[in-house]
Amino acid sequence: MTFSPPAMLWHRRAVLAAMVALSAVPAIAADPGARTTVDPFGLGVASGDPDLDGFVLWTRLVGPATEPLQAGAVIVRCEIAADPGFRRIVRSLRGLARPEAAHAVHIEVSALPSGRPYWYRFHALGATSPAGRATTVPRLVSTLRLAVTSCQHWEQARFGAYRDIVAANPDLILQLGDYIYEQSYEGQAKVRAFGAPEPRDLEGYRRRHALYKTDPDLQAAHRAAPWLVTWDDHEVLNDYANLANRDGLPAALFAPRRAAAYQAYFEHMPIRPSLWRGRQSPRLYRALDWGDLASLSVLDTRQYRSDPPCAAPAVARNVRLEGCADAAAPGRTIMGAVQERWLADRLAANRRAWTVIAQQVFFAPLYLDGGHRAVFSDQWDGYAANRTRLLGQLGQPAVNNALVLSGDVHSFWLNDLDDATGRRVGTEIVTSALGAASPPPGRFGDATGNNAHIRYSDVTNAGYVLLDIDKSQVHVDFRAIADRTDAASPMRSIRKFAIPAAGQLA
Repeated sequence: MTFSPPAMLWHRRAVLAAMVALSAVPAIAADPGARTTVDPFGLGVASGDPDLDGFVLWTRLVGPATEPLQAGAVIVRCEIAADPGFRRIVRSLRGLARPEAAHAVHIEVSALPSGRPYWYRFHALGATSPAGRATTVPRLVSTLRLAVTSCQHWEQARFGAYRDIVAANPDLILQLGDYIYEQSYEGQAKVRAFGAPEPRDLEGYRRRHALYKTDPDLQAAHRAAPWLVTWDDHEVLNDYANLANRDGLPAALFAPRRAAAYQAYFEHMPIRPSLWRGRQSPRLYRALDWGDLASLSVLDTRQYRSDPPCAAPAVARNVRLEGCADAAAPGRTIMGAVQERWLADRLAANRRAWTVIAQQVFFAPLYLDGGHRAVFSDQWDGYAANRTRLLGQLGQPAVNNALVLSGDVHSFWLNDLDDATGRRVGTEIVTSALGAASPPPGRFGDATGNNAHIRYSDVTNAGYVLLDIDKSQVHVDFRAIADRTDAASPMRSIRKFAIPAAGQLA
């Protein structure tokens, strides 16, 4: 995206202000008078971004009714144990919960043995948090169980699908965006209310994240396993693309809102602060390699996009495009040049059995008509040249058994991925919404009839995807909840696939 100098200045000011609040570590004294009459750990605990020798641990201190804690900086102690009963404490650490970061705490842990589970808990203001479970990544491993989620709308669903995820005991929970929703939808039945207007500033986004963190099933899933997260659009504003937005606001007005949303996201997620510290813009794309089994690259397909194709200046909306040549322009990117180079370097150096790319939006072509002229602008179809470049990279010899994991479209899909020559280079697995309404009937047209590469599609069920990866194959289990408005609703497997290593879909 090209900015005029004033717009770029506004953008940099907003981002830099957020970065200072997020990542600076000032020499600040703790508040000796800090007190609370309620459990300050009302938003739960979480672990994330595991690696060979550590992980990041998160919590946020709050006051009554999860309102912001009325205190200065508060010292938070953290215990890490080798057993769930905390009889063998292996590390005692301290963090500082500062009011300018909403009293959120991120503690990066390192120098632990690889491939082991750990249990952790926090202490602050005379209270002890619930215990959570973290893990370090193994160096050599034969299996990986991965739960893949996306899209959870507070008003449209309960989050009971997380009960099934916890029972499945995954090694890692992968959340592909729309962790929160900023907007209500008129005409949609509501099972509970946001109780607040659409967030537009830091306070509003903080309140929306805090509301989500009160859900007991979401809290339980964060305690049960490490998470790996990335954002999509609703964490800021539906369909935004870089600084283009639904309302056509100039960068000087939209950049501060986006920066506030990014800051609130970081304050409530188990993300390593070292990813953000010292940068002029927040970086969320990153790598997690699971031993010698899987190379996992997590993308950010929102922050760096080119201008939306065939759209008015500064406007970004997901619309149906009919014969829009701009969508295939060679210079267009959904990832940005720096992230594209980062991923290309990772793919060229890959040596693991499976190559996994986790990202937000529908990746394969999704033609809405038989003539292959109509597509949706917000998906990779609006940035087709970037997809062609990536598909070419997936076909190189270093890349083994490519999987692209996607979300966003509130429906389940399994797609073959072919390069420009028609050679099969991978498979896309799309998870449905964990808790949100299904697409309206007919939204994707005759999807399987117009797209020969689509092997499976279910546009009526909500749920998640459970992946069991080993050296020989990936077992794909599309799991659906019977009633998304009932937290106790049962779940079932609606379709299973096996993807053999170096082979075709079975």
